[in-house]
Amino acid sequence: MGVGRRSVLVAAGAVAVSAVAVVGALGLGGGDGSDSGGSDSGRGDRTVRVTRGTLVDETAVDGTLDHGPEVPFETRAEGTITWLPKAEKTVTRGQTLQRVDEKPVVLLYGDLPMYRELAVGRDPDRPLRGLDVKQFESNLAMLGYSGFTVDDTYSQLTADAVKRWQRDLGRPRTGKVGIGDIAYVSGPIRIARTSVRVGAQATGNVLSYTSTARSVTVDAPAGETGWAERGNQVTVELPDGHTVKGRVAEVGQDASPAQGAEGGDGGGEGDAAKNAKVPVLIRIKDQEALGQLSSTPVTVRYVGRERENVLTVPVAALVALAEGGHGLELADDGGADGDGKGNRFVAVKTGLFANGKVEVSGSAVREGLKVRIPE
Repeated sequence: MGVGRRSVLVAAGAVAVSAVAVVGALGLGGGDGSDSGGSDSGRGDRTVRVTRGTLVDETAVDGTLDHGPEVPFETRAEGTITWLPKAEKTVTRGQTLQRVDEKPVVLLYGDLPMYRELAVGRDPDRPLRGLDVKQFESNLAMLGYSGFTVDDTYSQLTADAVKRWQRDLGRPRTGKVGIGDIAYVSGPIRIARTSVRVGAQATGNVLSYTSTARSVTVDAPAGETGWAERGNQVTVELPDGHTVKGRVAEVGQDASPAQGAEGGDGGGEGDAAKNAKVPVLIRIKDQEALGQLSSTPVTVRYVGRERENVLTVPVAALVALAEGGHGLELADDGGADGDGKGNRFVAVKTGLFANGKVEVSGSAVREGLKVRIPE
């Protein structure tokens, strides 16, 4: 997915300044300040007032709304696959992820993988202990099974609860949990696709899954990720024009070449580095605001710079002064000091350009001052 910078506000402001600079030079070079603003004067009839407020430089980039990256699931069970879930099915704690030899492989929540069999040891003085035991017992308790203490010890009471769980699953009541009997993930998942057919041997990656929550991915140019700090807030514009708030959740560590960057005539390592992209993942808390959207292009807007409580005018109001720099042409309302001498110019210092406006400052500039927009 390419990134289109569709809102280059600062650049737009600079173009507007270049255009009005010519008008300002003409106005200063050929008149005495008493022209009424006719068609030959270089002045327009439009006037605006200097306003005070917050100026925000906002940039827009292209993104894709979907369920995030696909994660492959590698089965640890042995046998023949007899059932697989359909794509887009949601699987939660305690539900079946697949069936092997008609035995269910159950999804549980946790960060530790299942790396050993859980069972009561032969020596009562040396029971099976570990964080994996506590993780499993926590899940068992959350599924409604009781009669044991959730700790890091796999006791006979734990095994008795496991037997009741196995009975409800239709599995042999052994009190033992094999490596391939369960699979751990961090939370509910959405099945993305299956990689094998029912009847195949349960080996390797049999399916892939995604998060159940929708998120936005932006492939940002490697040199333009300053905005993508974890926790930064952005605005996501949906295809229908509605917007939702999002936060940067993850920023890729490795940059990858953009599509089409490799294999082109005259391309090289320099071009590949220049066009490299970094994936930026944006989480959206208000999932209901996304409606029924599942996968669609979106626009992500982020604030580059912000200036609060500053004086602003439309960029088109700027003129170029003969002595250099920029100024504003005062409307014929008595001037800034009420001397009644008609039109004249005041010098200003420009600051941030954004949304067609520019920050201005100067000793003769005040809120409410009426200025003219040159033709």
